[in-house]
Amino acid sequence: MGKPNGFLEYGRCENRRRPALERVRDWEDLYVPVEGAQRLEQGARCMNCGVPFCQAGVRFEGQQLGCPLHNLIPEWNDMLMDGNYGHALARLLKTNNFPEFTGRVCPAFCEQACNCGLYDAPVTVHDNERSIIEYAFSHGMMKPRFTHNASGKNVAVIGSGPAGLAVADQLNHRGHSVTVIEKHPRAGGILAYGIPNMKLPKTVVQRRIELMTDEGVSFVTGVDASDPAIAQRLSREYDAVVLCCGAEEPRSLGLDVAGVTGVYYAMDYLHAAMDRLLYGAAPAVPDAAGRDVIIIGTGNTASDCVSTAIRQGCRSVLQLVRRGREDYVDAGGSLPQDYAQEEAEAVFGSDPRRFGQSVASLETDEGGALRAVVTKSGERLPCALLIGATGFAGCRADVCAAFGVERDKTVRTERGHFRTSVPHIFTAGDMHRGQSLVVHAIAEGRAAAIEVDRFLMGYTNLI
Repeated sequence: MGKPNGFLEYGRCENRRRPALERVRDWEDLYVPVEGAQRLEQGARCMNCGVPFCQAGVRFEGQQLGCPLHNLIPEWNDMLMDGNYGHALARLLKTNNFPEFTGRVCPAFCEQACNCGLYDAPVTVHDNERSIIEYAFSHGMMKPRFTHNASGKNVAVIGSGPAGLAVADQLNHRGHSVTVIEKHPRAGGILAYGIPNMKLPKTVVQRRIELMTDEGVSFVTGVDASDPAIAQRLSREYDAVVLCCGAEEPRSLGLDVAGVTGVYYAMDYLHAAMDRLLYGAAPAVPDAAGRDVIIIGTGNTASDCVSTAIRQGCRSVLQLVRRGREDYVDAGGSLPQDYAQEEAEAVFGSDPRRFGQSVASLETDEGGALRAVVTKSGERLPCALLIGATGFAGCRADVCAAFGVERDKTVRTERGHFRTSVPHIFTAGDMHRGQSLVVHAIAEGRAAAIEVDRFLMGYTNLI
């Protein structure tokens, strides 16, 4: 696959981020894609290596090695090199239901495992994937696909995040009648509400929802399946139910917040931001405009909160990181920055991260409104909006109770399987594996669909 000497002829050329001071003035896509001949050259950098670790998708010494979806990366890079987008698309969709999502928000385990990266820069697999699917959508290649072999079985999928959508997409194309139940007014789950628009434009999410609708998947929104009466009805009326409700329980901040206003968890804050920006809602969680903002935690969600606060017009933003700076520097001794830290430095003149810092107590006014935090080192930091981005403790207990399934932090299943303690009820995604990534959720959804299909039909031809 690929041009044998392409990696010698062409250098790595990534999609570039728009200038920080430009992009913080809007909520549009962070990146300007590389297209045309340059994109074909990036496909040609794929090395025709004997063992393409990029698609391995295994755990090795505690680390993810290669794509969890086992994407056929050398194959579609070869097709891309030749400008054959049709064949590239066919190979891409064989393993990945939603490349338009992973091509934007995946951490690119494939590139970390790329053989070309051993002595040079890895192939731009992540950007190539996005290019193929976006070309397909813009050139009318993404048309509804229908099956003519209806199974007569019906399936309810609870939750419309990446795992739920993957389950629904797979089972619908298999011939089952699929209904997706979503508690929020719009389908998409974390894709619609939890990931900021500049990282994943909501037009991209809606485009996929509309395609799935055209293909026969039914979406029912504004229905909370944690209501026992609704859960019992769904359990009774559907041949199988798949719970894909995520890991929504936030990890406690360990602070006394009784009577304090101005303290929120990250997903509540991000959800409110998207509700206010895109859907015309007036959520109870305030925005950051004119406020001193502090985010507790590191990682993608914390960065999304930093970036969102800047776009909302915060007066200042800091990110408190419990571990020391030495834990984050690279081999060369430099401190890498993601898109949000780059923006904060451009706007406020310094990296927002304070390493080795955690909050000891909160300072409020007479009415209980937050006005400062005091760190364990004794430093007082002005703060009117404190956001906890410290991860998630597990899935919601009420959904599990409503369907009668057993849970610990996640829903209990037999190891390596997706069936719960209730025979016709299954689970997938973060609700099953715990807090994770969009790419893992899609992989979970595909694997769960195989098990559901086998339960319904006695065999499966899904892969």
